[in-house]
Amino acid sequence: MQETILCTSLKNLKVRGKVNLERALQVTDRLSGHFVTGHIDCVSTVLKRIEKPNYVELQIAKPRAIAKYLVKKGSIGIDGVSLTVGNVTDKYFSVYLIPFTLRETTLGVKKAKDQVNIETDILAKYILESR
Repeated sequence: MQETILCTSLKNLKVRGKVNLERALQVTDRLSGHFVTGHIDCVSTVLKRIEKPNYVELQIAKPRAIAKYLVKKGSIGIDGVSLTVGNVTDKYFSVYLIPFTLRETTLGVKKAKDQVNIETDILAKYILESR
């Protein structure tokens, strides 16, 4: 859809490029983890990838438009993958990727200057926007 092309990094996807897909939750399913809708708020850029023994830290530029929704230990979707926000600074926020996430999602190959799709925590949006 045109909205997807305008609002996401998918416009840069190459033939045979990979994306993360997850089946939709059914009403009868048990809830676990974060609420992710798949509605992208913005595109941002990976500033730095820091390799650690048991995880990788991605530092992602903090877009002004979503800054108020970013809190340490809050939820965030990066390229469709539900994660927990780590460190938050004036310029960036961090997410920490465990070996499973690195192996099973496209985040495992992300490096500095790569674009990522950002979906902020829907609960934070409802709370802050309803004021």
